[in-house]
Amino acid sequence: MEISHMQMDRFTTLAQEVLSNAQSLATGRSHGELTPLHILTAMVEDRNGVASSILAKAGLQAERIRDVAEAELGRRPQATGTQPRTANATMEVLQRAEREAKERKDAYVSTEHLLLGLMEVPGDAREVLESCGATRAAIDAAIDGIRKASGVSQVNDADAESNFEALKKYAIDLNERAAAGKIDPVIGRDEEIRRCMQVLSRRTKNNPVLIGEPGVGKTAIAEGLAIRIVDHDCPEGMRSARIMALDVGQLLAGAKFRGEFEERLKAVLREVAAAEGSIILFIDELHTIVGAGQADGAVSAGNLLKPALARGELRCIGATTLDEYRKHIEKDAA
Repeated sequence: MEISHMQMDRFTTLAQEVLSNAQSLATGRSHGELTPLHILTAMVEDRNGVASSILAKAGLQAERIRDVAEAELGRRPQATGTQPRTANATMEVLQRAEREAKERKDAYVSTEHLLLGLMEVPGDAREVLESCGATRAAIDAAIDGIRKASGVSQVNDADAESNFEALKKYAIDLNERAAAGKIDPVIGRDEEIRRCMQVLSRRTKNNPVLIGEPGVGKTAIAEGLAIRIVDHDCPEGMRSARIMALDVGQLLAGAKFRGEFEERLKAVLREVAAAEGSIILFIDELHTIVGAGQADGAVSAGNLLKPALARGELRCIGATTLDEYRKHIEKDAA
């Protein structure tokens, strides 16, 4: 039984991609069989993939696993002129992954289920994972952690995995940059930063908008705030806060179909809401997002933000110029 004959529509887009890459890997290396080790190698080669994030969260190094798996593959005999057939162990892994998806009540088999399948079926892939320190409990905990942080409880559509860790893809962590010394000190903006902290510390109506001419240093206030938080020079309630600068360009890039952009933004908002106030979203050029995605009768991104802002789920700092504020934001009563 070949992989292609299995119900591939039961797998998420990313899981299908992993299996396709594993097949290409086996063909490219002239291996006679497609084994679980090929699947594992294809999985960890994608550094920004879900599998790499799960392994990192479980305290493992995806690079080390990749090196060990590559070395193991290098020792395999080559068979020229034949298409690799699917090994029995590989079929077992896929069946186990389907079982894992059923147990978690997921509608689709995703990369994380494949990873659990590799951990459960005895063989070379499991040996590589265990030799690098992987345990079933640690991987389970990492999967639950990523799902909880992303505000996604189940895989109910083929693209559900693209909503995992949306902030990592579509936002820049200013705290991380401040801690690494990549942000210059902010001088002469103490009053504005203090006022910003005051507004953010309220229970509701806690979303300051920075208005000023281009180039006066609106973004610098958000960066200054990140430096203060890293240095613990801020109110008690904000010490654990992280300031994430939304990358609107990245959010819009490649969103070809109607609703794709909104889906990405919703994934970001879900993740911010799941963090329960510990993430402050900084939206530079706020006017771009208020009117973004707006066609005749379409929902603009601003309308997606409003319910979260009104409920106090989303703490947000906006920055825009006075003209754009008057044009887009002021006339919207909500």
